[in-house]
Amino acid sequence: MSGRTNITYLFDPLCGWCYGASGIIGEIAAHPNLTVALAPTGLFSGAGARPMNAQFAAFAWSNDERIARLSGQRFTDDYRSNVLGKDGVLDSGPATLALTAVALTDPLRELDALKLIQEARYVYGRDVTDMLEIREILESAGFDAASIRLVAPDADLLSANRQRVEAARVLMKEFRVDGVPVLIVDDGQRRSTIRAQELFGNADLVARLAGVGASSADAVRQNHS
Repeated sequence: MSGRTNITYLFDPLCGWCYGASGIIGEIAAHPNLTVALAPTGLFSGAGARPMNAQFAAFAWSNDERIARLSGQRFTDDYRSNVLGKDGVLDSGPATLALTAVALTDPLRELDALKLIQEARYVYGRDVTDMLEIREILESAGFDAASIRLVAPDADLLSANRQRVEAARVLMKEFRVDGVPVLIVDDGQRRSTIRAQELFGNADLVARLAGVGASSADAVRQNHS
């Protein structure tokens, strides 16, 4: 294979399954033959936001327990009490906008910022639907420039965020994807998808992705036609 395989990561920062997949995504991004571009879908923002009530909390926790078993990721009691246990709204809009701010100010660390936001929610039980909370989280890790952009989001930031989400949703329609996480794998000759269930318990996934070529793309996953 010549060059790198480019991977577009369709995700939502408040998606438990995306948090569960964060370990393998980090391994993929660290491989010298692979590049990862983040594509936030806005799945739980805007019209996709939903109330956080007792019924939804119970549903979410049952899923979280399954994700923990499959991925080994931590979903703590602090998260269960301080996030699921409080009335509010599941709205990934602020976190998505924050990631766009990082993409504009410190693009090489956007995946780090995503991990930071995910751990703040699922490990430390912090409210990452609150922009003030998100800004504190970013500043604690040196994302000062992004935090400043979030004080009063300007037209450029809002436009960039809108374009990223719209582009991700175009890909979801093109590849007939209705949930996340999903990887769009482009080896330079064809594109294929890796769906959520394939990101867990797949020990050789990174090696296979790094070795994808025109003759082996079919072996990775279903190709887009």
